[in-house]
Amino acid sequence: MGIELLAAALFSIAVLLFALQVLVPQWDLRTAMTEGRILTLVTLVAAAGLYYFFWLDPQWLGPAMFVAALVLLVLGYPVAFSLGGVAILFALLGSSLEVFDDVMSYVVPLGDRLELFDFNLLTAMPERIFGMMSNYTLLAIPYFIFMGSMLEKSGLAEKLLETIGILFGPLRGGLALAVIFVGAMLAATTGVVAASVVAMGLISLPIMLRYGYNKELATGVIVASGTLGQIIPPSVVLVVLGDQLGVSVGDLFLGALLPGLMISAAFALHVIVVSLIKPEVAPALPAEVRNVKGLDLAQRVVTVMIPPLVLILLVLGSIFFGVATPTEAGALGALGAVLLAWANGQFTAPKLVEVSDATLRITSMVMMILVGSTAFSLVFRGLDGDRFMFDLLLNVPGGQMGFLLVSMLTVFSLGFFIDFFEIAFIVIPLFVPVARSLDIDLIWYGVLLGVNLQTSFLTPPFGFALFYLRGVAPPEIKTSEIYRGAVPFILLQLFVLVLLVAFPGIVNILPSLAQR
Repeated sequence: MGIELLAAALFSIAVLLFALQVLVPQWDLRTAMTEGRILTLVTLVAAAGLYYFFWLDPQWLGPAMFVAALVLLVLGYPVAFSLGGVAILFALLGSSLEVFDDVMSYVVPLGDRLELFDFNLLTAMPERIFGMMSNYTLLAIPYFIFMGSMLEKSGLAEKLLETIGILFGPLRGGLALAVIFVGAMLAATTGVVAASVVAMGLISLPIMLRYGYNKELATGVIVASGTLGQIIPPSVVLVVLGDQLGVSVGDLFLGALLPGLMISAAFALHVIVVSLIKPEVAPALPAEVRNVKGLDLAQRVVTVMIPPLVLILLVLGSIFFGVATPTEAGALGALGAVLLAWANGQFTAPKLVEVSDATLRITSMVMMILVGSTAFSLVFRGLDGDRFMFDLLLNVPGGQMGFLLVSMLTVFSLGFFIDFFEIAFIVIPLFVPVARSLDIDLIWYGVLLGVNLQTSFLTPPFGFALFYLRGVAPPEIKTSEIYRGAVPFILLQLFVLVLLVAFPGIVNILPSLAQR
């Protein structure tokens, strides 16, 4: 049965490879072959022949579908097309094997023979997609993306890094501490990893290298601090997780606040310890560089800090105190970002068009993935794949802790190869019913997943934060140095994750207080 499962999955992938060639013009089959994928293609096409020697037991269609989608994603093919294509192919297979229950059949003439095709899935699909597109919680995503993109153009990061760098400059590791502090501030305002990493990479990295910072420490601090926006509210990751888990996004924001600050503190403590043990890797700024002191420095710090703090209170305060929903708070944040850019003289028509274009692109990408994942989940459930995975995960030895270990290891491992959106839309829905059945607090579980998903931006070889920094780093910085620099911070995040598992009260205390 294992051979049949493998043959079906590989056959599906082989078909989809050629479908992608037609559906995605920029994906060139010849280029893929020259990039070393020819062996993969030959293997998949050859495995297609095996499919005709084995008549697949229908109970394995669900697992085969999951494996087929996962392999395509790991190979790096477009997410929405991969999920949608797998869904269509396995809907056809399920129909031909009469797997779906209570289906309406339609007679489709194919030459001189007749085939039965199930149209229940096709009639259910528009309703599911419309329900997803009209989801009020997910409406917060474009607002937060717009807010982050607009703040990126407002010059906020540059002013914060320059001022906080001077403030912490006299300390060993002061520049690295400034990067962590600014990373946390940007996380609470923009929540956009790309903007944070690129801004700090362009501004701070050359300065840190100029004054003798170790390359691995400098790059590690920047990529790690840039990912804080994935766990410190308002976070798009938490919005998506709240929707997938069926819990209040506001409660999830409250639960993630202390863990986000703990991760920031762990990063700062690491820098302090390293700079004490090896002062040469993170020297203090020379006195002649710190040209702003005393009251002038204090006034500059207050002036730079007030706008982002007001925006943080506007967005998070309105959510935490029940004044606004996350979607309404996102709209307030978008307006606040526009006003902040206008106050800094950075609000122009071309920048508004640029920010709107970036928001549309990212939101459309997320929505396309949602459409593909909706089709995938609908067919997957029709094939009883969800029941198969539920029984498999529910019977993991160790009860709650056994399930937590398996789910966290799965998410962490997948983070090496695929993006957090793909994990959130495909893998997380398989875990949620099991977590409910085991009476696991879903707010706590959601924060654990959020911390775990944050590492997907740092884990080599495909961590997005690593690529963002590689794109703006000076030529003398090697990719291997960026990878090695990220490792200590990945370990620190995992340490915090273990603490959150051992002490759930860290996550639950603020949501509990808010409900009183």
